[in-house]
Amino acid sequence: VNGSYEKNIVLELAQATADLIERSGRYRVAMTRNDDVYVGLRQRIAEARALGGDLFISIHADSIAAPDRRGASIYTLSETASDDEAARLAAVENKADILAHADLSNHHAMVAGILLDLAQRDTLNRSIAFADMLAEEVSHVSPLLRRHRRFAGFAVLKSPDLPSVLFESGYINNPEDVARLASPDGRRNFGGIVANAVRAFFAR
Repeated sequence: VNGSYEKNIVLELAQATADLIERSGRYRVAMTRNDDVYVGLRQRIAEARALGGDLFISIHADSIAAPDRRGASIYTLSETASDDEAARLAAVENKADILAHADLSNHHAMVAGILLDLAQRDTLNRSIAFADMLAEEVSHVSPLLRRHRRFAGFAVLKSPDLPSVLFESGYINNPEDVARLASPDGRRNFGGIVANAVRAFFAR
């Protein structure tokens, strides 16, 4: 709508959000990009984990062949997908440095698998907790699509030890959503609600 590109809208939204989160002086935000470059999906999570991140928020704007569809949605990883990813990570990384730099290479494969499963379930529970807090905040400024939280196997949600959510801020092909997301006030509103959810998450 109006020639708007998702990559530009979500970058400006993410920058506004980062600014509002950091204003409290209690948190440090690391961006996966600050200009018009593509960062691979797994690289995004790898960078966050390398920095010792405590929370990963992937911000997007959706698109669908239905211009009347609008509203935000928040995704967490499905348990089924996360189990497969845990196994892949264990194989690729030789079970080392997967869980907060814990070396599992000396453990029997079954024990390492159980430890990974327990850690990932805990991570998923924390992801769901943040997603629920974010959904509550979002509901004050935007309609939420369908149910308050959705599940999918997005690659950026597959870290075994980093709580992660994917935030679809609206529909890039819906005039109302684009008008809100493209305006400075709209971005500040969204940034503010994400910052509120971050504060609530870490306070808990």
